[in-house]
Amino acid sequence: MSTNLAFDVPESAPRRALQIVALNGLFDEMDAEGVLRHAVSEVLREDVAIVSSFGADSAVLLHLVSLIDRRLPVYFLETGKHFPETLTYVETLTRHLGLANVRWLRPDPKDVTRFDPRGELWESDPDSCCHIRKTEPLDAEIANFGGWVTGRKRYQTAERGVLPHFELTSDDRIKVNPLAYFSDADVNAYKRAHGLPEHPLFAKGYRSIGCAPCTTVVAEGEDPRAGRWRGLNKKECGIHFDFNGAIAKPVAAVEKTLFKDGKFIADPFRAWAEGDDPAAVRYTHIPLEMFVANRAAVLGNPHPNGLLIRAGDAIEEVAADLGRFASVAVEFPKFSDGRGYTTARLASERYHYAGELRAVGDVLMDQITLMRRCGITAFVVVHPATRKALETGTLVTVNRYYQPIGSAEVPVGTRPFLRKAPETV
Repeated sequence: MSTNLAFDVPESAPRRALQIVALNGLFDEMDAEGVLRHAVSEVLREDVAIVSSFGADSAVLLHLVSLIDRRLPVYFLETGKHFPETLTYVETLTRHLGLANVRWLRPDPKDVTRFDPRGELWESDPDSCCHIRKTEPLDAEIANFGGWVTGRKRYQTAERGVLPHFELTSDDRIKVNPLAYFSDADVNAYKRAHGLPEHPLFAKGYRSIGCAPCTTVVAEGEDPRAGRWRGLNKKECGIHFDFNGAIAKPVAAVEKTLFKDGKFIADPFRAWAEGDDPAAVRYTHIPLEMFVANRAAVLGNPHPNGLLIRAGDAIEEVAADLGRFASVAVEFPKFSDGRGYTTARLASERYHYAGELRAVGDVLMDQITLMRRCGITAFVVVHPATRKALETGTLVTVNRYYQPIGSAEVPVGTRPFLRKAPETV
């Protein structure tokens, strides 16, 4: 039987799913090395990354990597919240196994400054903390590969109890789990058989090791991952999406309506809903009037949130607090209503708002050039023709103006050297 099941050309979703089924039927449950070797040499042909937590049992997967190709890229998510022992262990394992391409991924400093300036987000909103420090940096890097390898195992949680060797993820990549069928005893036996160094905290009762604030010692008889996010209804950091759909990314299966940085992306924010608690909502655009009425509660809310400014709202009322919001949404209720342009200019020019400034409402292709000139950096677009123009790069632009904005533009037909500096809006 041929084992050449490489994904060389685009396939229909059903065919790719069948190929994954076939791959999972090729290997014995415990043939971890065979799974990894085939994934690297045949299925993905080195278009693959290894992701490791360098935790209590990471040495097994990394030892397999060292047997197959020490040059494979191994990614370690340095969240800034790890135990010092984990950072030491990264260096220890790297030297012991001769790994030649270990890469440290760190969260965007701007996200950390904006969403977690005091470093306490893990305590009040661990999902958002994981999203900023793990999911975001890893997603950006994994996008460069056709697939990636994890150290997950079936025994770790009920959700992982049906984990296969190969998965086809929601972003059409292949995820490889060579150790899927290993038990805790198998992992420990493998480490002993190959003389692999233990994580310094393993002997102290840590059986699954993540970030220091969210990891505790596991008691005798407890699930190995019982020490992760103890006391919370949380079992995963969010970087994994299992084929059974039990572990989903925060924005999985969401229509991509937000145009930002040259492409449509899933919108992490949601609209305010009746009954929302201003002191507890997260990734929500809070209407200006709701913010004014509950200012202390919103400012005390530790989660990332946005502000919605509707037509007719006075942005001056909240000018001093704009910097608290990760996103400011300016409403354009209809094509003929120009109040949103003024609001956007006030936010960007007078109040120097530096976060995401987005246009919502009746956002059409004829408006986008002017919106950008007024400081808008993101657009929520549902109009089909506008979406197509943005996706294909065929949006009509305007580069000659009779009415300038700011100090950089010069109106047509004037002598710039005689022009007076514009007054602040």
